[in-house]
Amino acid sequence: MKKTLIFLALMFGLSLPMVYQTVPYQTLKLKTFDALIHKKEPTGFFTILNITEEDVIAEGGYPFPRSRLAEIQKKLYGNGAIGVGWVIAFTEKDRFGGDGDFAMSMRMTVPTVLAMFNNESNDYPPTTGTVILGENIQGIKANGVRQNIPIFRTSASQGVASAPTEVDNLVRQIPLLMQTPNGWVASFGTEVLKSLAQQNSYIIKGSEIGIEEIAVKGIPPTKLDKYGRQWISWVDTPQTTLQEMDVKGKFVFVGVTAKGVMPQIATPVGLLEPHKIQAALSESILIEDSLYVPNWNLTAELVIFIVLGSLTWLVLNALGITGGLLLAIIFHVLVAFIGFYLISKGVLIDTMWSLISGFIISSSAFYLRFREQYKLRQQIKKQFEHYLDPRQVKQLQKNPDLLKLGGEKRTCTFLFTDLRGFTAMSEKVSPEEVTYIMNRVLTVQQEAVQSHGGMVDKYIGDAMMAIFNAPLDLKNHSMVAVDCALEIMYQINLLNKELKKEDKPSVAIGIGINSGEAIIGNMGSKNRFDYTAIGDAVNIAARLESATKERGVDILIGEQTERYCGYHLEPLEPIKVKGKENSLKIYTCR
Repeated sequence: MKKTLIFLALMFGLSLPMVYQTVPYQTLKLKTFDALIHKKEPTGFFTILNITEEDVIAEGGYPFPRSRLAEIQKKLYGNGAIGVGWVIAFTEKDRFGGDGDFAMSMRMTVPTVLAMFNNESNDYPPTTGTVILGENIQGIKANGVRQNIPIFRTSASQGVASAPTEVDNLVRQIPLLMQTPNGWVASFGTEVLKSLAQQNSYIIKGSEIGIEEIAVKGIPPTKLDKYGRQWISWVDTPQTTLQEMDVKGKFVFVGVTAKGVMPQIATPVGLLEPHKIQAALSESILIEDSLYVPNWNLTAELVIFIVLGSLTWLVLNALGITGGLLLAIIFHVLVAFIGFYLISKGVLIDTMWSLISGFIISSSAFYLRFREQYKLRQQIKKQFEHYLDPRQVKQLQKNPDLLKLGGEKRTCTFLFTDLRGFTAMSEKVSPEEVTYIMNRVLTVQQEAVQSHGGMVDKYIGDAMMAIFNAPLDLKNHSMVAVDCALEIMYQINLLNKELKKEDKPSVAIGIGINSGEAIIGNMGSKNRFDYTAIGDAVNIAARLESATKERGVDILIGEQTERYCGYHLEPLEPIKVKGKENSLKIYTCR
């Protein structure tokens, strides 16, 4: 339950940046796109004409007289240009009176597009050539534009040359149309598209969610985000100068690169002048697999986030650390591949935040699993370090799966010992000597059990219970238990010799051994429990130990142990025990 709450809290907290589109989240997302988007080749339809610093000096300053612009327009036509886009706004009349010449050159040569720039004037051009498919379509609102002088409006088309920045102040997306109080105004790029297709109208397709695409007859539809924005592919459009004028068969974007004339705008590929940005926009519209952000991008990103986070948490908790970690890595690689593949196909879906979240979730799950394993190992050490050989304890710590603390049915061999005449001895010697002798006797037994791979289950006063084949598997456990009993008797004889030298009373013990199925695991109350065994085979082993004195032998062995131990044991007369209808076959070894 605690782990589930931690998982839900992690998922909720990590989803908030996605849901609320926080600035750090958007910045990370945009930088990821910048890094993964491959630069595409130019379409071949466009070229850029730069009016350079040298040109401005040669002409005696800027702005150029409109009559000089008319000469440039005619020269472009003469050199084979198929269209011209002046990314310059002509909002005031020419002080040299050349407006008529420039207007005439635009009417008499090739289709021309002039730029309009945003301002807060609340002045809007009329909506022309706009066809809307869909109801209640909403787009980015225009606050007003600065239009070109009237004579140019009738000589060329005009479009809004905007360059809005993202949260990191870089330009990546440009709207192809903007909404006005009375309709729509096309962007510079849209007007260029109409010019190339020799069309006077364009179609907006969308729904209540937002704009989906814009189309001009004769050109494949362009997919846009819900705000009508086109993601820019920063291609290396060919560039030329007034002297070269290499424009044959190209639509030409004319702009100024001379210092201090036009602003330079920050983009992922560096500072660019407005005409270069508009050229990149037009290239992006016509590029195959043009980049776009689908309207369902947030839904897709949330689904990827939830699926990756859930699967990562599940495998790290359900499987072992190694297997879970391997699967989690595979899931992350798969999600990274999906994100890379979608971007390569022009669909901008972010998977970076899901990968980061997956790493955080997997790290948390790994830590919790590691802490759980550490506590389990400490529990195993605390519970078994006094009852098992240290090598066995380390084996259990290394692989806790070998131990089923919850309880299991196992076939084991059980060995019980008891010190004979303990009451009589305690009346003859001091309590300190009783404790000393008892500790020596039990130590001898414990060492023998551990050296034979068994587990000392418990001490019950002057008695001991040991288990063979639990918690670790022990091959030939019946035979090993018999060997252990013989070792105990041998060590007790040696101990008696030492006690005699110390002028202390000798001791005698009885041992009962039996094999069979029992329930083994942690048993007890909620707050106090022990790893032990219960079952009929255990009870019989205890009864056999009690009968050793009566039968006059040190070791009594049950029928199941005799069957599998591999030794030729001496049979004794069967005994009757409480709770059993039939007498039990018993054996001994001397």
